[in-house]
Amino acid sequence: MQEEKQIIFRSPQTMPPANGYTQVVEVRNARTIYVSGQVAINQNGELVGPGDLKAQTIQVFENIKAALEASDATFDNVVKLTFFLTDISQIQMVRDIRDMYVNTKHPPASSAVEVSKLINEHFLIEIEAIAVGK
Repeated sequence: MQEEKQIIFRSPQTMPPANGYTQVVEVRNARTIYVSGQVAINQNGELVGPGDLKAQTIQVFENIKAALEASDATFDNVVKLTFFLTDISQIQMVRDIRDMYVNTKHPPASSAVEVSKLINEHFLIEIEAIAVGK
């Protein structure tokens, strides 16, 4: 008996082309892992990269990686990312860093929002994730 795929990535031709994300991610028979919005704080509670979006984005992805590992998951399990940026014009740099972590052959569904500020004036980015696992 063939095992049914747990995660199916779809970019239907009836939808606009997706560049760097997947239009639809279908999940079957899996547990869901919700990762709270992560900011550029390291495990010692210190701000990483004041004024430096690149350094902050890397720290945020490292925080998400740690959260996934705590649930026996990896970025291959991520089905949705939501980005909150104080300057959306920098999204390409954020995408370039994202691509160092996610499966670029089957990228997660994604949303990006520009916000006037985050919980702390020093934060330039916050990212939340949804992952699935067995």
